[in-house]
Amino acid sequence: MKKCPFCAEEIQDEALKCKHCGEFIDASTHPRLAEQKIEWYFRKSFIIFAVCCAGPLALPLIWWHPQTTRAWKIGLTIVILIFTWILFQTTMESIQVLKEYSTLIEGLR
Repeated sequence: MKKCPFCAEEIQDEALKCKHCGEFIDASTHPRLAEQKIEWYFRKSFIIFAVCCAGPLALPLIWWHPQTTRAWKIGLTIVILIFTWILFQTTMESIQVLKEYSTLIEGLR
């Protein structure tokens, strides 16, 4: 018998997974856990956060991601660039409206 490194309960020597806490004793014995050894900056949550904050400046994170297919990379790039262009046009129109309002206010004085 040995102790689980996560919950310190007694488990059998041959156990791959603790029956008390459900953790795998060695990540290399579970293929899904072993393949999740990607860098923090390639995690899906970080890439989404980076795209929301930096827009197209985060595209290299998508293109250098080792597990993303080429079709997804191209599709995401096109969607991000179109969305960025729409936001840019909307911002420019908003600035123009604000300029018109400021000239109207200056004319009333």
